[in-house]
Amino acid sequence: MGFTGFPDEAFLFYEGLEADNSKTYFAQHKQLYEEAVRAPMLALADELGPEFGEVHLFRPYRDVRFAKDKSPYKTHQGAFVGLMPGIGYYVELSAAGIFAAGGVYTGASDQVARYRAAVDEDVSGKPLAALTERLVTAGYELMGDRLKTRPRGFDDDHPRIGLLRHRSIYAGVRWEPEPWVHTPEVRARVERSWRAFGPLVEWLCTHVRGSELSRR
Repeated sequence: MGFTGFPDEAFLFYEGLEADNSKTYFAQHKQLYEEAVRAPMLALADELGPEFGEVHLFRPYRDVRFAKDKSPYKTHQGAFVGLMPGIGYYVELSAAGIFAAGGVYTGASDQVARYRAAVDEDVSGKPLAALTERLVTAGYELMGDRLKTRPRGFDDDHPRIGLLRHRSIYAGVRWEPEPWVHTPEVRARVERSWRAFGPLVEWLCTHVRGSELSRR
């Protein structure tokens, strides 16, 4: 069956999980999660895949080994198209609504170094500045991990100092759970946003690439 939207129960499930993030709650509502959250997200992934690439759903469980917050479950369902390690397209369902994004969420040290070198060079930095400006003008939000001050080795008056502060960078858009989220319009909005994010994702794939550092 094709994607028809997310039911009310999907958002109610996450409202309940935010109030009671426990194994007991999840076990009691696991069938609701499977039917109202996971199944329609899989259907959406199947329809987005042919244009953007294989869409992988994230597990609902959190890795709490090194986290201060020991709540066992994520309060959202995310799905990701990885074009290179850490670089690609993302869509998320939560109690707050739907979020779509494109870019790099977490940059390794070698990726950050390549990113800043590319931003610094006019031949690659000016196109990034132009495309991010177009995204913001179109109503998308430019996000990511950013330094509060200038990065070492760069002057405050650098023409792209705002972009240089980024350690990761992605564009995104959030939608509240209005009636259209229960319809196939979700797919159309995600597709439209991902297409808009395409130039940023392509720039990152060209200039930043995946991390070449070995994983610990």
